[in-house]
Amino acid sequence: MLPTGLTGSVPGPGRPRLVVLVGPTAVGKTAVAIQLAQALSGEIVSADSRYLYRGLDIGTAKPTAAERALVPHHLIDVTTPDRSWTLADYQRAAYASIEAILGRGHAPLLVGGTGQYVRAVAEGWQVPPGAPMGSLRAELEELLASQGVSALADRLRSVDPLSAERVDLRNPRRVIRALEVTLTTGVSFASQRRKSPPPFAVVWLGLNRPRAELYARIDARVEAMLAAGLVQEVEGLRRQEYGWDLAAMSALGYRQIGAYLRGEIELDEAVRQIKRATRQYVRRQANWFKPEDSILHWFQGSPGVAAEMLAWLGRRASLA
Repeated sequence: MLPTGLTGSVPGPGRPRLVVLVGPTAVGKTAVAIQLAQALSGEIVSADSRYLYRGLDIGTAKPTAAERALVPHHLIDVTTPDRSWTLADYQRAAYASIEAILGRGHAPLLVGGTGQYVRAVAEGWQVPPGAPMGSLRAELEELLASQGVSALADRLRSVDPLSAERVDLRNPRRVIRALEVTLTTGVSFASQRRKSPPPFAVVWLGLNRPRAELYARIDARVEAMLAAGLVQEVEGLRRQEYGWDLAAMSALGYRQIGAYLRGEIELDEAVRQIKRATRQYVRRQANWFKPEDSILHWFQGSPGVAAEMLAWLGRRASLA
């Protein structure tokens, strides 16, 4: 059974290729991906959950308009902060984008650091459909508001311990999603993730840097975000009446600036928390790609890394 949204039969040898580029936040994926796409006559499919939202530009380090003008980008600015996308929504849209790119005779590149998104597309996860948004969602949202994410995590451990081991228990949206699926289907959320390999050959590239260098880049990027107007961006989103409880508004950076704007912390403390939370996020990203170590070819960030990747891809193609 083919992944939803991708048509045709599974080709044999010579089937179309999907180049996947992963790596931690702030490692430099955007610049490298653009160089690869230009050399390969390619188009980029974003695998960053925060890039989906219009208006979240500075705090997500979203590719600029000038960068997006260099090569086509897909799945950026496709929804508003008050309209969440499920993993199934993303996977369906990503497959449609990849199919369209291949239809134009171009090379698709799946680029990002959201591990769930990358693996769902590249591995062909059979993602459970969206759960109902009725009384159960209201009940879970009320539990979150009254007792916090720890109460949701405790409930997930009780009803679905397998999922509790695999879901980020600090992310309320992920915990609510797992609870919804488990409670409405009676089957563990984690066990429903069967796979149906997609009809293209996946080539995995990883971009990394020494941890100390990466942390320095994170600190510099956060400072640049502040200078570029991150506080003003969050204020603008609030003027559009996007609530603090929205998943988009609780994203890394936006959550901390929100606390500052509500008078809960000083700006210096918000900045410190963003830097610390980003480092923690980098460590979680590393966990997502450990299972792929045997097939993921890692490169160290350097001025010539795109050329190194292209040379490696060329050698691999010649041996296929």
